[in-house]
Amino acid sequence: MESLVTWFTMHWGQYISKEVLCFIISMFPIVELRGGILASTLLQIPMAKAIPICIAGNIVPLPFVLLFIKRIIKAMKNSRLRFFAKVGNWIEDKAVKNKHKIEKYEFLGLFLFVGIPIPGTGGWTGSLLAAVFEVNTKKAVLAILLGLCMATAIMCIVSYGVIGNVVS
Repeated sequence: MESLVTWFTMHWGQYISKEVLCFIISMFPIVELRGGILASTLLQIPMAKAIPICIAGNIVPLPFVLLFIKRIIKAMKNSRLRFFAKVGNWIEDKAVKNKHKIEKYEFLGLFLFVGIPIPGTGGWTGSLLAAVFEVNTKKAVLAILLGLCMATAIMCIVSYGVIGNVVS
């Protein structure tokens, strides 16, 4: 993660502020909010300032994922370019692998999937799963937003050492 922040800082740091940098990092799939919070720590942005920046950055792409990902995957799968077809099939296979968890636990499953900050989970993946499995949009949005709040709390505890600061 530190190397990603270093790369962004080296290449974009002279053009944009560190807050905008964390916002952008939070928008990227895979790193998402977790990466934004870690980047905020490394760039020494105060936690109270970092939280809304990273949450906003992570939320921005989610409506587009929820609304358009099924069409994008379908277009990729039907692409004449083998690379896009493979990626489209890979995304769908990955989603199908988690289908039983999402269908069985729907709201709670989606909330926990987004809220527990481990690699491969987060708002992007949660939105992808919700769209592919046609989870009710209102339910999905609420579960994802609550999951982002939980992930934020966990990442702040880990990254900013909130527990250590409270005990000291």
